[in-house]
Amino acid sequence: MTNQNVTLNTQQKSFAQALFNAYQTKQPLKRADWEGVVTDDETAYAVQDCVAQLKQLPTGGYKVSLTSQQTQDMFDADSPLYGQQVDSHFLPSPAVLSLKRQTMAPLLEVELGFRATEDLLPSDSLDDLRHKTTVCGTLELPDCRFADWFPDLNKYCVMSDCAVGGYVVYGSERPADEVFSTVDDAANVSATLYHDGQKDATGQSSEVLGNPFKSLQWLVGKLSAQGKRFRAGQLVSSGTFLLPPHLTAGKWEAKFDHGFGDVVVNVND
Repeated sequence: MTNQNVTLNTQQKSFAQALFNAYQTKQPLKRADWEGVVTDDETAYAVQDCVAQLKQLPTGGYKVSLTSQQTQDMFDADSPLYGQQVDSHFLPSPAVLSLKRQTMAPLLEVELGFRATEDLLPSDSLDDLRHKTTVCGTLELPDCRFADWFPDLNKYCVMSDCAVGGYVVYGSERPADEVFSTVDDAANVSATLYHDGQKDATGQSSEVLGNPFKSLQWLVGKLSAQGKRFRAGQLVSSGTFLLPPHLTAGKWEAKFDHGFGDVVVNVND
């Protein structure tokens, strides 16, 4: 569904088509060619809706970005943003990806994923969401249709480009209310990222708006305000525990506590 309150002009429609073409061909856009085409959030989301429609593929879920003060500051934002993700770009762990054939300029983020077991509503409390979801560890691989994008791309281009969505690799799923006795427990998940067996970084779930359930609640409310719904079966990668490194070839592995186990993606050139 396209945002009903926004009508895209000819240049904005061309922008959506260019983003889709770059998604298909893996040929990056130049930022200078599109600067100033989108200058507000709602138009950016309308462009994103147009890109999603051009893909003609089911929306398997979402990613939420800018869930820490650090990342919001990097992109001159004061709130999170989301991107729609096609179903085929959610991959169970362990996954295998090719840098040249499947990506453009990817990063890697360590996150928690939530899958709805029934439709999620804007009236749902954080505890309601705990009872209506499964939870898993994820490795989210942001990717962008612009050259040299991180960390200088403006937020409206990020939003238009489906929040620079790439792939989401997800681990074993369990009922969230079995993993977390209370909502507050979700703020205490730790994960360590390894590349080819070498420790890269460690992060905490509290980096995600203080608690990843708050990220999920924000998304449900934002979708509702746009006439959309987070539907049963859809999955969201809720926000990164740590500042993302660039994705390179090799074995990337996130080791989570709280019984989540490991999430692995093997990356080829």
